[in-house]
Amino acid sequence: MRMEQVYEAYFDDYNCVKVYMSKNFFNGSSRIFHLKDSCDRIIRTDIESKQDLQNGYIKYILSLKEPLIIGEEYVLYDEHCQRTYCQYSHIVKTSQFNDDFFIEEKDLGCSYSPKKTVFKVWAPTAHRIRLCLDIKGKKDVVELKRQKKGVFSCTVNKDILDAHYTYMVRSNGKWSETVDPYNPFCGPNTKYSVVESMDRLTLPDKVKMPLLSSNTKAIIYEASIRDMTSESGIGIKHPKKFKGFTEENYTTKTMSTGLSYICSLGVTHVQLLPVFDFGSVDEVYTDIFYNWGYDPVHHRALEGSYSTDCKDARVRVLEFAQLVHDLHEKGLRVNLDLVFNHVYAKDSYPLEVLVPNYYFLMNTEGEFSNGSYCGNDIDTQPPMSRQYFLQTCLQIVKWFDVDGFRFDLMGILDYTLINEIAKQCRAIKSDFMIYGEGWNMPSFVSEDLRASMLNQHKMPLVGHFSDRFREVCRGSNGDLEIAGYSNGNTDLLYDMEQALAASCLENKFDSPQKVINYVECHDNHTLWDKNSVCCQNESRGILMQRQTLATALVLLAQGVPFIHAGQEFGRTKHNLGNSYNRSDHYNRIDYNLRNKHMPIVVDTRMLIDIRKSHPCFSLETKEEIEQNVSFGEIDHKVLIYETQKDQDHCICFFNPTNEKFSYDSFQKLTILFDNGNINPATTYRVEIAPYGVVVCSVE
Repeated sequence: MRMEQVYEAYFDDYNCVKVYMSKNFFNGSSRIFHLKDSCDRIIRTDIESKQDLQNGYIKYILSLKEPLIIGEEYVLYDEHCQRTYCQYSHIVKTSQFNDDFFIEEKDLGCSYSPKKTVFKVWAPTAHRIRLCLDIKGKKDVVELKRQKKGVFSCTVNKDILDAHYTYMVRSNGKWSETVDPYNPFCGPNTKYSVVESMDRLTLPDKVKMPLLSSNTKAIIYEASIRDMTSESGIGIKHPKKFKGFTEENYTTKTMSTGLSYICSLGVTHVQLLPVFDFGSVDEVYTDIFYNWGYDPVHHRALEGSYSTDCKDARVRVLEFAQLVHDLHEKGLRVNLDLVFNHVYAKDSYPLEVLVPNYYFLMNTEGEFSNGSYCGNDIDTQPPMSRQYFLQTCLQIVKWFDVDGFRFDLMGILDYTLINEIAKQCRAIKSDFMIYGEGWNMPSFVSEDLRASMLNQHKMPLVGHFSDRFREVCRGSNGDLEIAGYSNGNTDLLYDMEQALAASCLENKFDSPQKVINYVECHDNHTLWDKNSVCCQNESRGILMQRQTLATALVLLAQGVPFIHAGQEFGRTKHNLGNSYNRSDHYNRIDYNLRNKHMPIVVDTRMLIDIRKSHPCFSLETKEEIEQNVSFGEIDHKVLIYETQKDQDHCICFFNPTNEKFSYDSFQKLTILFDNGNINPATTYRVEIAPYGVVVCSVE
């Protein structure tokens, strides 16, 4: 933010200095200004304009009489010989800056060999950078040399494997310490980087997975590394860790806990909440704090609190790689939740320390975008920023063989970057999934460039969470008392039909492969807690039936079904709507509750099996939906959903009321699912129980 000090100066372009002087500081008045560089050379300036601001400041715009040297350190003097460092600000957003300093990221970071280690960072506006080495307790400082295109580098000509290091960066008149944003090996709580090479690590062999022919064949299960294994007494020796997430033994199999339980459901993809370094949990004392992890510090380093030894930089890498391998061996694909829209602490963010302001959305007056409501929004449009995040994604795929990315607040990012990520990741794995939160966030990115649902037609390979489906099916996310179709609001029957057709018939989406259908995720109240309010007079048994009803709508709809861990048994967070930092008590997977609500689990397994066995529920194009999906209704209450794919033909009935209904068919129907248990195996007359779901195959 500007105008916090009485006297400030900023380079906003190659020939533009903006000066802000408080009226409490020499009345904000100066007749002349000049710059002095680090060699005591004077650069004259002209005052182009002077403006009296309403907040008690005078703003000056200066032009320079000599060319600016980027990376030089300049002090601005006024007529009273008062001085302030002139900070590189909006100049880093200019096309000339990009033309002058863009490079291909090939060897930035730490390049280790037994004979030498080369350190390179990109920091065009930095005046000096020092490498602070700690080699087994022996400390050393090495000055990096400035090279072309804003690259700083140095070489240490000896074997320094496992050495710890940070960079001291002199920029905008001050020294700041940071880790290496290009190096995935970090110490506890990201206090230092570690000299190591991914090439030295023996990662597990990749498991060949069968090709996923369409996104609509995916069934996504969102889970937290910590939550799945934080309950005691479930047979996990390494709870809350990467290693514990895939532990299997006699106890986990007998009790159906952890990975053993996930495997029993039949889902195809496990989507993990953030696993890359975040700042809101102490990696050494992991039980003091709880957090989901949407507080990124380092995008390429894995989170140390999930490691069995956060002090060994290799362990978290090896354990996560093993986790992916183990899930693949079980036939489960792995999608990762990436947070590229904001950071935990802007001022100490490694990329910000190296090139202040470059990686964050800001306007010409130095104001920062806050569409994320976190105080900062990452700017993915500058070419070096774009390249950093693209390369980060590609490295993750190549290192760990993951199968998809979910982007948090994707609407803050620009769609051209997301398209490029999708294109290049699919070049590595042709069935790679890319999807995210396509909300239209109020950031500085223009609406036509946002990776939001408004621009879904510009992103052919990218999916979006359907808030349309969520709001229609479960009711208002903001007001717990407002019901959706699944919890009794039959006025939404027509809207529910549109949502079941992946909103393609109403032209909100142009492909079902882009539509992530859900009624519950880590954010907001769970469906059970929502229903406990909007259906508060109903018995536990009825609430269990409603849970199955909503989950059936998700699993049988056209598009991509998404289930939040615990949704399949009525997970509760004790009516807490935002549990992101509220301890294991609120967030853990409660296997005792799972056992109590086992009928919902059984129903979910059956519905998952039906979806996987019947291709009519996973149509791949809008045209297929237009030709093969139709709807009907009974008494404007029961929704009839009919879908067909070649010889596969199914009819589904959804009844959110307390009434019983009947349906007469001229064709013989085989009952595939009936949570009311009132129909024979085959019939021409279908009975739909109160709060019931019936799925039939047409012979």
